Amino acid sequence: MHLRHCLLPLVLLSAVTTPSWADGSELLRIIGQERQFVVQTATGPFTITRTMTVCARNKGFLQPLVPLPGVRPVTEIEVLQALNDPATMVIDMRDEDEPLEATIPNSYHIPFNELEDRMNELGCTRQGKGPWDCSQALHVVAFCNGPVCPQSPVGIASMVRAGFPVNKIAYYRGGMMDWEALGLTTVKGNRAKNR
Repeated sequence: MHLRHCLLPLVLLSAVTTPSWADGSELLRIIGQERQFVVQTATGPFTITRTMTVCARNKGFLQPLVPLPGVRPVTEIEVLQALNDPATMVIDMRDEDEPLEATIPNSYHIPFNELEDRMNELGCTRQGKGPWDCSQALHVVAFCNGPVCPQSPVGIASMVRAGFPVNKIAYYRGGMMDWEALGLTTVKGNRAKNR
């Protein structure tokens, strides 16, 4: 996907004053279950909606920059640096059964709904069915589809519930949407942990 394709809807949006729901487009969630957000302007209320575009191709909803207190938000620069850090795993938490069409090079794929059972891959240990001991855990950078994808925030919450230290978790909210929009290199496939 080229950046110009993502910027075009923004340019067109600035020229449009009719709400997007007036043309019959499917309204996507913005925050939680809400599909509209009303802004009080000097000329009266203005409704902001969200519809599917080339770039906004995910039906999720806007995620907070910090999904849990203590989780550190990161940008592409920190993700790039983490990719070479042997003490950090950059994890694609998207729920994909088939090989991923595009992901961040040198990242690992652990679906958000499998994290609690696979924390041994993050450096955690446990005896039998007991609680996880994550005192020697790696640092984790979590990402999924992008700013409207709830998968990595859900995965982060499940990791913390299972005993993973929140101060060892970073969140790349931009995810694949921002990574690709910036033209950064992607690779195909799911890489398993081999450390």
